[in-house]
Amino acid sequence: MSFYEAGLLASPAAFVAALLIGLSFGFWLERAGFGSARKLAGIFYLRDFAVVQVMFTAVVTGLVGLWALEAAGVATPASLHRIDTNLAAQLAGGAIFGAGFVIGGWCPGTALVGAASGKLDALAFLLSAGVGSLAYALAHGALAPIEALGACGVVTLPELLGISAGVLTTALFVVALALFAGIARLERRRRMEVLR
Repeated sequence: MSFYEAGLLASPAAFVAALLIGLSFGFWLERAGFGSARKLAGIFYLRDFAVVQVMFTAVVTGLVGLWALEAAGVATPASLHRIDTNLAAQLAGGAIFGAGFVIGGWCPGTALVGAASGKLDALAFLLSAGVGSLAYALAHGALAPIEALGACGVVTLPELLGISAGVLTTALFVVALALFAGIARLERRRRMEVLR
């Protein structure tokens, strides 16, 4: 049973688990080189595809694991915390997040890793994100009508597409393999061009 399912998300045990998971995640992000804004922003200039590969691997691994746990009866939809879909707010938030990522070269998690590694630009990014979060909190009441636009309740991709979770998982697995093969081919071609 998950902390969410048991209603224990605010418990000391959940906070300790979150701290340990976060520290482990940050350690492995740094080890993978994601404590560097140059590496992270490389995807936007089509120079470094490591972020795409890692994120797509994480998504597919999570989907496969969740699907297997649900198929085995270990996990149920009730054991997962799912948020409502609010299309206008989430599209606007995604655009702001993406613009910040391109301009700053960081996302919040990797910026924490960069700041812990002593990178001043990561610290500046985190301070800017904090100011933006505070501004949003102060304007939250005025933005409430916009946030409600496109409210759909809790909607999952399998429900939206009318397919099973297994079909979606299989399809994304195949897409990931094709994407990784394409990236490998592109990187080989670049290496050959450099050698010439």
